[in-house]
Amino acid sequence: MVTRPQPGDFALTKIRGLTGAFVAAGQALVGDASPVQHAYVYVGGGYIVQAMPNGAEKIRLDEASEPVVWSTGRFDLTAAERMRICYEARSLVGTPHSFLDYASIALAHFRVRPRWVRDFVADSGHLICSQLVDEVYLRAGVHLFDDGRLPGDVTPGDLWKLLHPKRVSSTNRDLWRLAHA
Repeated sequence: MVTRPQPGDFALTKIRGLTGAFVAAGQALVGDASPVQHAYVYVGGGYIVQAMPNGAEKIRLDEASEPVVWSTGRFDLTAAERMRICYEARSLVGTPHSFLDYASIALAHFRVRPRWVRDFVADSGHLICSQLVDEVYLRAGVHLFDDGRLPGDVTPGDLWKLLHPKRVSSTNRDLWRLAHA
């Protein structure tokens, strides 16, 4: 298994402290609990691009939160796709962050979301970390999700599930067995 990130790979990390607890609680509220709360894209040369409250930034990998898991080896990306992902990630440096995007994703889970909120999230003029990952992959022609979700309706937990498919709790497995017995 490849352990070194390749340009265009993304990482999922934990956020420590109150911010991490807030993000984790929000993810759990929408049924998206996972051991990660943050994501970023490796753009090569020892640098990553990540969405942050003060705007997306390019920083050295050794200054970033320690990865819990990399997407390395999970997707069959061409050299051209990897180059495009890195280009698109670097082009988003400075893009503002919006906490309304978190609220919108929560509202989508409860199937209550006014059109103006959907439009706000879809305009890509602001991005939370997981949206940045999804957006740069989309711009490179790589669709991470094929479940009909709107672009931008992505949490770090969604990316976690993408890298860890078929992880089903024993309770859900037992319910499935009962339903199909």
